[in-house]
Amino acid sequence: MHVLRTPEERFRDLPDFPFAPHYLQLSPELRMHYVDEGPRDAPPVLMLHGEPSWSYLYRHMIPPVAAAGLRVLAPDLIGFGKSDKPSKKADYTYARHVAWMRQWIEALDLRDITLVCQDWGSLIGLRLLAEMPERFARVTLSNGGLPEGKFASKAFAKWRAFSRWSPIFPIGRIVQAGTRRKLSPAEIAAYDAPFPRNAYKAATRIFPSLVPVEPENPAVPDQLRAWKVLEAWEKPFICCFSNKDPITRGGDKLILDRVPGTKDQPHTTLRGGHFVQEDDPEGFVGVILRACGRTQ
Repeated sequence: MHVLRTPEERFRDLPDFPFAPHYLQLSPELRMHYVDEGPRDAPPVLMLHGEPSWSYLYRHMIPPVAAAGLRVLAPDLIGFGKSDKPSKKADYTYARHVAWMRQWIEALDLRDITLVCQDWGSLIGLRLLAEMPERFARVTLSNGGLPEGKFASKAFAKWRAFSRWSPIFPIGRIVQAGTRRKLSPAEIAAYDAPFPRNAYKAATRIFPSLVPVEPENPAVPDQLRAWKVLEAWEKPFICCFSNKDPITRGGDKLILDRVPGTKDQPHTTLRGGHFVQEDDPEGFVGVILRACGRTQ
């Protein structure tokens, strides 16, 4: 496995991202980065980003949640952000990403976790919950889910084709396309920062093709096993999908119909597009703090 590491100078002076870096060595060749803010002995809030973003996506949510007395952890998936990046698409599989994140959770010995997830953060986060349910206390899910080989919107099909065939793959502009508010040039540059050359973008290119939206996808059996756990999950599970996301619109109904923990929960509709962390961070923070019994 040939692994790339983004030079640290690429991350200097990013707007609204003052957080000290933390790293865990997963293997001799792979290092994972994560943000770790708030009291270390407080209940952990795990914020998982998706494709093609990184922990920068949560920059407006981390401080208020930490200020409420919670420990906020926002890792960069392998291939994203400040984490190391295998250079070949074949190095990435759904199962490997779940295993890498499980290793990280076990190394930090996180328990009583509040899972905050969106996009691929939910595909990985909900699989982690299913594999180690005793470590999770509650879920707040926005614009994501756990596909099992039988759901794909037209918008997702177009996105997958673009990721496979487009000669250019401008990360910052892609995030902007999924965001309702206009990002500043510096914010767009921050999303581009982890990827100085195309060789660094293998994960961002392959992720849409790994989503198990067809029955023959190799991840489907793992998804079905995870759904058995979710269909018995009675701890709080709160949906907070946004009102203007063409990719996941209606996906919350799939969760509400099948996960018993969603019953009598304060489900909320947030304002914005796919990357709701950019469009309505205050609303998302409110959902988290209410779920954790904290007030803003």
